[in-house]
Amino acid sequence: MTSMLLVISGPSGAGKGTLCERLLAEDPSFHFSVSATTRPPRSDETPGKHYYFISEEMFESYLGEDAFLEQAVVHGHRYGTLRVQVQQMLDAGNNVLLDIDPQGARIVMDAMVDCVSIFILPPSYEELARRLHTRNTDQPDEITRRLSNARGEIAQVGSYKYALINDTIDRAFTRLQTIILAERHNTHRYRPIIPERGSPICP
Repeated sequence: MTSMLLVISGPSGAGKGTLCERLLAEDPSFHFSVSATTRPPRSDETPGKHYYFISEEMFESYLGEDAFLEQAVVHGHRYGTLRVQVQQMLDAGNNVLLDIDPQGARIVMDAMVDCVSIFILPPSYEELARRLHTRNTDQPDEITRRLSNARGEIAQVGSYKYALINDTIDRAFTRLQTIILAERHNTHRYRPIIPERGSPICP
């Protein structure tokens, strides 16, 4: 069985971060790829765990070294996924989880065509607005910008392999597990060897 690169994306407030945290807690085969960003950390974020919070100058230095698998400007801030980090985890046989914005997801999907891409959707725009307001992490003008961007991001859902509506976390997580289980049995990733006696080990 070869390792899986799982790309989770969607608009701000769709709940992709919560789904990713639950997946990492319940499935130790997945390793999280920590992205770099120039935005300041939120009150509930830990540097090195949620993001690498770096300066504009350091981001430019990484760009000059072609260190990013993908990078984009999102809601006025710069984000990037470090190429070497992802490749090292895949080479070690680990499944890798990327929680990235739709701009970056498109770049990764083009560069690594065998990745598993999932777009997380809210059940409605009204619910998306409610979630953004109640999480209390952004200023009102930032929320307005994120809601405006969400419509264009959601219009790109057809470029992903899977679409997943996050109406409740429990139901959405069950759907996520179902997708992962199916992908674990995909023949481009899983080639079972049938023994003469006994049974092969199933993923």
